[in-house]
Formats: sequence, structure tokens, C-alpha cells
Amino acid sequence: MQTGKLRYVVRDLPLESIHKGAFKAAEATRCALEQGKYWEMHGRLFARQQELGREHLAKHAQALGLEVAAFERCVETGKYADTIRKDMAEAQRLQATDTPTFFLGATDAATSQIKATKLVGAQPDSAFKEAIDRLLSSLK
Repeated sequence: MQTGKLRYVVRDLPLESIHKGAFKAAEATRCALEQGKYWEMHGRLFARQQELGREHLAKHAQALGLEVAAFERCVETGKYADTIRKDMAEAQRLQATDTPTFFLGATDAATSQIKATKLVGAQPDSAFKEAIDRLLSSLK
């Protein structure tokens, strides 16, 4: 059996209708990435969804040990705004309207076609295992 590659790809979909500061928070995670702390910032903001406002972001950066001045310059310039808007457009095209939304796919080696499934919302590990197992068995 040929083995493929597993990729985990993250796209931004800030839902400002739910969280007023979501777009700037998405920018903040990208700016934290520049200092190697994307997942730490992502996790911190997710755990503190009432603190997504611009006034809170420097505090989060400081708590993570980021160089705050560089982080704030990055956020202020809107350096990643276009990238995030592109992610949002892609989400709309794929009809991903909730966060999180996961797309799991597998490429059929014989036909090069991708078979995919979508999971919406926070899911237990078992849901991912079932979806992956279904995809893999569809390739046999």
C-alpha cells in the first residue's frame, strides 16, 4: 500500500459578527508567528475570547514573551490583513461558515482525484478517526 503525506493547513476565518476583535486577533496570531509563537498566541486568544480587543493584544504578547514593540508594529501596520481576507474568501468559496471547520482529504493514487469530507465544529478525536478511516477505505 502506498502511503501519502498528511498535511495540516490552517486558514483564518475571523467571525467578527460574534467577536468584534476577531480580525485583529487573527492578525495578532500571524504577527506572533514571526516570533515563533503562532500556536501559543492562537491558544491564548481562543481561551480568552473576551479579550480580543486591540487594547488586549500587547498584554497577550508580553505574557508569551514576545518582543512587544515588534509585535505591535506588525499588528498596527495590518501586514497580514490581505492574507486573512484571502483566507476568508476561500472559506466562503468552500462554504465554511463556522469555526473551526476541518476538511480532510485523500488522493486516490490510481486516479489522482481527491476525496474529501468536512467536519464542522469542535469534534472529538473519534470523529476524526472515523472520517480518516472512511476516506482511506474509499481508496481501496
